[in-house]
Amino acid sequence: MDCLFCKIAKGEIPSTKVYEDEQLLAFRDIDPKAPTHILIIPKKHISSINALTKEDTALVGEAYLLVKNLAKEEGIDTSGYRVVVNTLQDGGQTVDHLHFHLLGGRSLGWPPG
Repeated sequence: MDCLFCKIAKGEIPSTKVYEDEQLLAFRDIDPKAPTHILIIPKKHISSINALTKEDTALVGEAYLLVKNLAKEEGIDTSGYRVVVNTLQDGGQTVDHLHFHLLGGRSLGWPPG
């Protein structure tokens, strides 16, 4: 498989890791859109939200708990932050691997995009 995020999860491509366990990896985005911009990915290859199954429910829950914990570690849990999951081309997904963007550290405008 030629998936960029799978290669990062396997350590084949370097990243600035902020968290790793058996199921999830979190690392800093190389092109940050906010002072805090962390990507959270499952190590299991899931191409997008559309590919999720019932068996992935716990994994997605763990990802959101990690988002909450990282927001606290980054000091943005009380000022606010945004979690973005882009899906497919029109949704802005550029890597075909489910990932969560944790953005914060500044006021985030609305609507996005």
